[in-house]
Amino acid sequence: MNIDYKLIGERIKRARKACGMTQETLAEQLNVSIGYVSQVERGITKISLDLLGAISSILCCDVASLISESAPKSNEYMETEIINEIRKLDHKKKKFVLELIKITNENI
Repeated sequence: MNIDYKLIGERIKRARKACGMTQETLAEQLNVSIGYVSQVERGITKISLDLLGAISSILCCDVASLISESAPKSNEYMETEIINEIRKLDHKKKKFVLELIKITNENI
């Protein structure tokens, strides 16, 4: 099974920033380098379950929220991220995205 580590990394980054924490602070608490935290957040390196558990504890979030829907073959893959991004759009941009989705679905 393929796992989208980039998606997991983006979620970690978002949770870290929501806590007002820098990569340096997170790295210190995890006892790893800043470069390693950066690589995890960019999805370059595969993260262990132990480290993922430590990150979720430090950032006060559930491990499941970091890894759910991260397998490209799951039906829900990236659905949460797509919905969250759409919610940020104004009405005009939402209409554009809707039309783009309709066109894409017609041509598949």
